[in-house]
Amino acid sequence: MQGLHAIYPELEFEHVLTRGGWYRLGGVVDGDYQRVSDNIAQWAQSESGGDVEQLLVNHMDSGYFATRLAGKTHYFNACIGESAEDFVQLEIEELSEVLDRSLTDPDWFPESLEEFLDPIDYPRLEPEAVARPYYLYRRITPINQLLHQPARETRLISNIRHFIKDWGQSSAGQQARFCSHWILALREYVDSDGQTNVNAKPVSGFNGNAPGLPDAALLSGATLARAVHEYDRHMGYPFSWFFMMLSSQSKNFQLADAVLRDQMGAYDYLPARDLKVLRDWEARPYSV
Repeated sequence: MQGLHAIYPELEFEHVLTRGGWYRLGGVVDGDYQRVSDNIAQWAQSESGGDVEQLLVNHMDSGYFATRLAGKTHYFNACIGESAEDFVQLEIEELSEVLDRSLTDPDWFPESLEEFLDPIDYPRLEPEAVARPYYLYRRITPINQLLHQPARETRLISNIRHFIKDWGQSSAGQQARFCSHWILALREYVDSDGQTNVNAKPVSGFNGNAPGLPDAALLSGATLARAVHEYDRHMGYPFSWFFMMLSSQSKNFQLADAVLRDQMGAYDYLPARDLKVLRDWEARPYSV
């Protein structure tokens, strides 16, 4: 964190989430793990001239190994304004180059360079490190600007704006900052017009460690009230079940229906501001 403050002294970043389990293609090393190439794709193209069969013939007995970059992404957010969407998101990657597989196998004949580079059905090695882990800057994103760029307007972006606005109008926004509990997982893609665009997905700081939502098929009335309040206490902010519901599978929407039925009956366990958000959602359902 001291390093981030030195680079961005005007921003107070806090770590919100780390996501792992992804990888990129790495390089090529010999039998002693000495570097042959940092980039297996460039190396394979150069060595093969586009002919994968020739590449296999040339290196069948080389004893080389392909590596991969096992990655984690660390997300840091910094609040820059009063609105829930006023924050800057910084992504830092932690990369570790590890053994992936033997470069060739006598019984394996890929049909293309693409299959050679990242085969689906191929015996993998234990991911032994071949270099020291290192950190890599990925990107920094002013989220309020991202969500209001006309060129990037999509239904999903519109729903995310609605999601964050609902946070600000609910009791969650009265007690906690959105950027202290959520990140936006961003993915760039090229659309049908050849334009670079961005997909975004809100991800809770609990990530895969959040508890399951209360089961509306089994609970109602006082038991459902206790369940949603206990869920909020576990997550650390009020009305958390609503936002987790919107970022999960639509089958969980029955939870909102059950809470609304209770509010129209003898039970009144939601603050007025949360009930308004919930009723607005009922009139125009959406998810993220």
